[in-house]
Amino acid sequence: MCGIAGEIRFDGSIADSGAVATMMRSQARRGPDSCGQLMRGRVGLGHQRLKIIDLSHRSAQPMVDPELGLDLVFNGCIYNYEELRDELRALGYRFFSGGDTEVIIKAYHAWGTACVGRFKGMFAFALHERETGRVVLARDRFGIKPLYYSEAPGRLRFSSTLPGIVAAGDVDTSIDPQALQFYMSWHAVVPPPWTILKGIRKMPPATVRVIEEDGSSKEHVYWDPPFGSDEARSKEEWEEMVLVALRTAVERRMVADVPVGVLLSGGVDSSLIVGLLAEMGQHGLSTFSIGFEEANGEKGDEFVYSDLIARHYGTKHHKLFIPSADLLRELPGAIEAMSEPMVSYDNVGFYLLSREVSKHIKVVQSGQGADEVFAGYHWYPPMAGANDPVATYARAFFDRDAETLNRHLGPDWRNGGTLPLDYVREHFARAGAADPVAKALRIDSNVMLVDDPVKRVDNMTMAWGLEARVPFLDHELTELAARVPSELKLAGGGKGILKDVARRVIPSEVIDRPKGYFPVPALKYIQGPYLDLVRDALTSRPARERGLFDGGYLERLFDDPTGHITPLRGSELWQVGLLELWLQQQGVG
Repeated sequence: MCGIAGEIRFDGSIADSGAVATMMRSQARRGPDSCGQLMRGRVGLGHQRLKIIDLSHRSAQPMVDPELGLDLVFNGCIYNYEELRDELRALGYRFFSGGDTEVIIKAYHAWGTACVGRFKGMFAFALHERETGRVVLARDRFGIKPLYYSEAPGRLRFSSTLPGIVAAGDVDTSIDPQALQFYMSWHAVVPPPWTILKGIRKMPPATVRVIEEDGSSKEHVYWDPPFGSDEARSKEEWEEMVLVALRTAVERRMVADVPVGVLLSGGVDSSLIVGLLAEMGQHGLSTFSIGFEEANGEKGDEFVYSDLIARHYGTKHHKLFIPSADLLRELPGAIEAMSEPMVSYDNVGFYLLSREVSKHIKVVQSGQGADEVFAGYHWYPPMAGANDPVATYARAFFDRDAETLNRHLGPDWRNGGTLPLDYVREHFARAGAADPVAKALRIDSNVMLVDDPVKRVDNMTMAWGLEARVPFLDHELTELAARVPSELKLAGGGKGILKDVARRVIPSEVIDRPKGYFPVPALKYIQGPYLDLVRDALTSRPARERGLFDGGYLERLFDDPTGHITPLRGSELWQVGLLELWLQQQGVG
């Protein structure tokens, strides 16, 4: 797990070493153990390293293979690198290091861009062919590892973080009005290639982009599994298949030359990871939980459940409680760590939990993705048999319809507001999803998950040099889950088949209870100093000059912050305030 950056020139000039160095410095916290930079004429590559596999200098990056004529910067982890290395050795390849980075180089030389289909892991990389001048950019199937880029005449820059590209300069940082529509409609989800800034884009997940020396490029999606199947299997057969696949996914993510812990919320998903690791004989496992002060009568922790699991399995449990005053003090740091503005309250939770975890270990497993893969959210049951799946999905998920959006935005930003719904409609119309539930699961897995939970975990953990691994997003497990009949996933109020699998492994007390979320009540019910914070931001001179939001709308939010809650139980005031706070933090827009 690391940070990567680079510049590619197409106009005959050499790459800007200063720009690459600036992008690297801006993401130094992603890779605090070492750094490296390679300038090779028109191509410059930079890397910040977090040492997880092969801790020696032999796996330092940028990695140069003089024999094959290839250079690489890579962020992530290839869990099956040892099997691939054995396969490549059988083909005659020789290795000078013991990690997964060199495996990518050899795999590309052996199989070309098809190599990504053999990788079991999370990754974003840039590979340079010295002989042809070609550069290949690639991102893993779920976009677990980020990859941003900006294009200008004669030049392309890329980075693991959006702020890195901003820091390098010479980029349009004005607000993208289409991205603003998505942000305000789809609970801050802005799908690729958009970002909130006009001049910066992001690579879609499961995508390879090949850039030729003259600047021409081709992009292709290498993974797009079908949702639904006509397999005639019993419920018990599906359960056994899911359990076997999940065991493999969890075991696969223990590959490391440093200890691996678990972020334990006390929910089914993280508890199941702990239980499976215990079955595998893991002893002395480190687990970590966080809680906050209650607000407006809403409890701010689920310690009763995380404590239960920790006691049951005898883990080395670390429990972190954050008083409200500490939360307020740490908010600017959490916002600074966001590559893009993200409204989910648990951003700051992950940020502070990661700070504590990083004092003990470098790698954790986390339960993100289970709800999107196994239908755990409340909006999936209404999708079953929906006559108008798009409208049903939007009613449950969207923060605003187009008419409301135009009332809430400032006059200069009212541009129809139908783009987000049109996007969902086009996605639902694609072939490969058998029913309305499958359509919702597909868009959530391919789009929402990538640009909300996955991005959140990456940004907040990597701000402290902590690598988070997500076994529920193992691509073989998700391919299987996509084939499981929707009715088995919806059973029991949602995530039914996963709950039944969990009953074979973990105590029922953490299964048979209301679904919990990562509670941060102070950001849902904005009062006192939190209200002062967002009001000051939204009434500041930069905010007034931007004019993003209607003045009357803001006054209504200030007058009654707790009275404006979105269908996903989010604060409308926090949504608009967070965007302005992020823009001011970045000095853009």
